[in-house]
Amino acid sequence: MSEESVILHGAPTLAGIKTGSLFRCAYTDADEMRASLRSWNRRFSSKGVRVVPLSFRDNKALLYLYRPSRLRRDLSDGEACAILSDCGYCGSPARCLSCLAKRIQSGEDFPHEIGLFLGYPPEDVRGFIEHRERDLKCVGCWKVYGDEAAAQKTFCLYRRCSELYRQRFTDGTPIERLTVAEQNSIRKDT
Repeated sequence: MSEESVILHGAPTLAGIKTGSLFRCAYTDADEMRASLRSWNRRFSSKGVRVVPLSFRDNKALLYLYRPSRLRRDLSDGEACAILSDCGYCGSPARCLSCLAKRIQSGEDFPHEIGLFLGYPPEDVRGFIEHRERDLKCVGCWKVYGDEAAAQKTFCLYRRCSELYRQRFTDGTPIERLTVAEQNSIRKDT
C-alpha cells in the first residue's frame, strides 16, 4: 500500500476530521499485505490511527483507515446504536467492526450501515437504509437526508483537506507529519 494511496483516500481521517475512510488496495500476496498493514499500524500508533482489512478478494484488499476513539464516540450515539442493533450488531466498537467485516466477506449485499463507520450522520445512514429517495436532499460524499447545510460544509471541508494533503505530500511532507495526533485533531466545527 503506497503512501500516495493513503493520502488520496484517507486525508480527512489522517487530519482527524473524519472517523474513517474506506479504499481498495491491490496486492499479490495476502501475507505480504498483512505484514504491510502491521507496519502501517506501527507507524500510525502514536497518532491514534489504525488500518485494518475488511476483506481480501480478487487480489484486492478492502481497507478501513480509522480513528478508534472517534469510532467509539460515533457508535455510542443513540440513533447509531439503534441502526446497528436493527442490523444485528452488538457489543463494543471492535465487535461491531468484526461484524461489519463478516458481512462484507459474506458477499451478500454491501452493508449500508457502513456509513456509521465512516462518520456519516446516523440520520443520513437511516435514510439511505430505508431508501427514502423522495426525502433525499443532496448527494456529496454520502446521500443526505438530514441537515443539508451541515453536510455541504463537511463535504467542502473534506475536499479542501484532501487537496491540501495531496499538495503537501507532493511537495515532500512525510505522511507522519501529515497525520495529526489524536489530542491535536482538527475539530469539525472550526
